Amino acid sequence: MTQQPLLVLAAGGTGGHMFPAQALAERMLAKGWRVKLTTDARGARYTGGFPDAVEIEEMPSATFARGGVLAKAMVPLRILGGVAAALVKLRKDRPAAVVGFGGYPAIPAMGAALILGIPRMLHEQNGVLGRVNQLFAKRVDRVACGTWPTDLPEGVQGEFTGNPVRGAVLERAGAGYIPPGDYPMSILVIGGSQGARILSDIVPPAIDALPSEVRRHIRVSHQARGEDFDRVAKFYADQGISADVQAFFTDIPERMSEAQLVISRAGASSVADISVIGRPSILIPFAAATADHQTANARGLADAGGAIVIPENLLEVASLSEQIATVLQNSDGAMKMAQAALSVGKPDATEALVALVEDLASNGGR
Repeated sequence: MTQQPLLVLAAGGTGGHMFPAQALAERMLAKGWRVKLTTDARGARYTGGFPDAVEIEEMPSATFARGGVLAKAMVPLRILGGVAAALVKLRKDRPAAVVGFGGYPAIPAMGAALILGIPRMLHEQNGVLGRVNQLFAKRVDRVACGTWPTDLPEGVQGEFTGNPVRGAVLERAGAGYIPPGDYPMSILVIGGSQGARILSDIVPPAIDALPSEVRRHIRVSHQARGEDFDRVAKFYADQGISADVQAFFTDIPERMSEAQLVISRAGASSVADISVIGRPSILIPFAAATADHQTANARGLADAGGAIVIPENLLEVASLSEQIATVLQNSDGAMKMAQAALSVGKPDATEALVALVEDLASNGGR
């Protein structure tokens, strides 16, 4: 009996790397493939959502971002050890394809695949390649881009697949948008999984400063860090603004689909959710993001007319309040923003990745 083809996924230990890998794993399993995930001990902590059928393999790896001088000096040795271990495993059970999603834990499997000539591909979630994906971009057969446009090295061709989104987001893809008007309006404020302090500092007073005819209709869902929770909730309550403040929303897709406006960081997954559901947004890219990749993430939405982008160093109460009012006092403009956001959404991102993997495997990487 012919053995099922094997797909090896190589990913680092963050949700940004792991979620697209998980989405691809689920679909490839459904299509009859075997799937292995290679990561390191840190990454293994983020694998709880993967199907049980995915074999998790830990490989030695390391990053220069943490530890002292001695730890940094040991990084190359640990990475080489990981590549050696991956070579043994990939020779023993040769995959039809290897897909890297970034992060230092992806280096061993991607390095071994390069040495063995196994068809290989990268998926980059952000508009700027991460360090590891930069390392391999010219050494793989395909580069799938979650954000478009993506800044790529000269000579490297990318394919816009989009970033896979959760099933709860897909259920609300293109949900009907109710433009702002003389009735209750919802604003969703999200700043990544841990919230964002600057949004907790600036957004509440900006909403409070809205013209009274707008302000009286506003309802807010605000995701705030735990240490900011009490003061943010108190501010809204003291100003008489209806607000649901939580450290973490488990129902962001539902709240987003009901919102007239989303105020958010520009993480790759947030941008994907906003564009797939189709909502006007004000995006404040995280200034300290590596290579300013959140500004790159926001570019496609902004260029299409679906988002207003405010650099973090220019974020002020008065100017933000003006931008919020601009959206909420112009129902036609808000509707056009929602439609523009939808125009750059990629609800079929997972299927696009599946098609690339199948093409990669069937053509031997050519």
